[in-house]
Amino acid sequence: MSTTKLPDAELLCTELVRQLKARMPREAAMIGIVTGGAWLAERLHGELGIADPLGILDISFYRHDFDQKGLHHQVKPSRIGFDVEGRHIVLVDDVLYTGRTVRAAMNEIFDYGRPAKIELAVLVDRGGRELPIAAQYVGGTVSVPEGSILVLERGESAGGASGALSLRLSDQRRPRRSAP
Repeated sequence: MSTTKLPDAELLCTELVRQLKARMPREAAMIGIVTGGAWLAERLHGELGIADPLGILDISFYRHDFDQKGLHHQVKPSRIGFDVEGRHIVLVDDVLYTGRTVRAAMNEIFDYGRPAKIELAVLVDRGGRELPIAAQYVGGTVSVPEGSILVLERGESAGGASGALSLRLSDQRRPRRSAP
């Protein structure tokens, strides 16, 4: 794998929190995309003190490549414990690349109702968009060698609690794990 220097995911998370505190409306709700986006949203939701429960989307059924890849055996139902109709929603993902994951997530959100506004928060924007999608909140940008995948990992701390976030490069997608 390449020797590309990756940014510190914890510092990027801190920057994202700073941006969200400064510009996110107090009444906004938050939804994270499984897996890395859900991990990140769990952290942001707690640090921002959002009153509504955290929503979690597993977009497996909404993916453009579902017919090619099939259903992953660990697909879990999405959980949105608030009414999305007329709400301001901050959608959270770990890495923004082609925009297809975000498009699939928005399709699923609209199945729950019509939000007033959806904003996107991502830990890393790696460029390479195939759809006209942009994040309003970005922890940082990074150039990734072609053919490589940027993966967010979450360590485990003592007692099984969620640990530190880190980034690594891979030539394969990370297997899906359960959401928080």
